[in-house]
Amino acid sequence: MSRTITVGLDGSSESRAAAEWAAREAKLRGLALKLVHVWQPVPVPEPMAQAPLLGAETHQHWTERIPREAAAGLRLRHPGVEVSTEQLSGNAAEALCSAAEESALLVLGSRGMSGIGGFLVGSVGQAVLAHAELPVVLVRAGEQAADEHEMDPTGIPSAAAPYRPVVLGMDTGRPDEGLIEFAFDAAVRRATSLRVVHGWNPPPHYAYGLSADPGFHDTLAQSEAAGLAEVLRPWRQKFPDVEVLEESRSGSPALHLIDASREASLVVVGRRVRRNPLGAHIGPVTHAVLHHATAPVAVVPHD
Repeated sequence: MSRTITVGLDGSSESRAAAEWAAREAKLRGLALKLVHVWQPVPVPEPMAQAPLLGAETHQHWTERIPREAAAGLRLRHPGVEVSTEQLSGNAAEALCSAAEESALLVLGSRGMSGIGGFLVGSVGQAVLAHAELPVVLVRAGEQAADEHEMDPTGIPSAAAPYRPVVLGMDTGRPDEGLIEFAFDAAVRRATSLRVVHGWNPPPHYAYGLSADPGFHDTLAQSEAAGLAEVLRPWRQKFPDVEVLEESRSGSPALHLIDASREASLVVVGRRVRRNPLGAHIGPVTHAVLHHATAPVAVVPHD
């Protein structure tokens, strides 16, 4: 069983927020934290290379300083969490995936799209998400511990207040046990509820008004809700202390999840692993949630 959470660190505000989130998660799980900085040597034009402050040795010194100073700060703010650093060079996405092979989680930062929230997933993050074989968590710049908790009795955000619910995006047609267990486990560790969101759309013939039965939509809604309840029944029995809130709603699954993220401590979605000549990619629902959710997003790969 893995005893480490790995976080990619480059000194940016988003990667620092990811490191703070990863340290909090490491404490919840009783795991060690590993900060990984990938140094990508950049060829320097000859006139610039002659300047001492712009040489490769100086650049490498600063990149080694980033994880060292970050680790020292995390140890002070998160006593009890074992923090180590690793300096690598090469392709950032490949190096991060390799460094995290034996980890429980890989955590990355993403730039916030606006003051409202949301993500801007860069090329490294997308490459890691598409190819990593372990859960990857994206944390937006500016994410604070208090953002994941309810307001205190005076209406002030506080990390001392209970956690907000964990939100799970559910596809009842192809439910995956690893994805569901990840979400329940996250809720248990946070002592909070699990809000399971299932979005569905009527078949095309209904959408185009070809259904002769005016009660068809209600019948379909009942069927979808029953399907969600059936998938979750054994998990309710396995995790009897977790309050489960089931939401089966007509409409875009991505929009429902994005809306739910505004009151979530963590959003959990899946990524189906596809091994074909066209390469790996992120599904449309997960892609939309990654770019617009206002809470940290965990992407769990599954077959």
